[in-house]
Amino acid sequence: MARAVAIIIARIIFSFVFFMAAGFKFADIGATAAYIAAAGFPMATFLSWVAAFFEIALALAFISGAFFTEASLLAGIYVIFLAFSFHGPSHWQQNQAEFGFFIDHFTFLAGLLFAAVHGPEKWALRRSLIK
Repeated sequence: MARAVAIIIARIIFSFVFFMAAGFKFADIGATAAYIAAAGFPMATFLSWVAAFFEIALALAFISGAFFTEASLLAGIYVIFLAFSFHGPSHWQQNQAEFGFFIDHFTFLAGLLFAAVHGPEKWALRRSLIK
């Protein structure tokens, strides 16, 4: 039972993180677009909307357990993409805190990989397409 409770708490935390990230994007999509454009990406407004809806989809997958393994793996790829795109080595000389942000993404990746391997446990709508 302790394992199931720990995993549901982790699912809630993952879900909360992605709901919160999407909420910030929806609250000021223009600021998100400006941040994306400053990193050198084209079509920043479009990418802002894509990111926000992707984060909602991840949050729903984590909270429901539906496609949990797939969501964990996709979230891991996304988190590492964000680490390199927005906090990578080119940012470290300007602001040393960026290195900490960069490293934090790898800690998050570790949790996501652990989640992908162990699955959603009990109280999940669907376990996974990946066996």
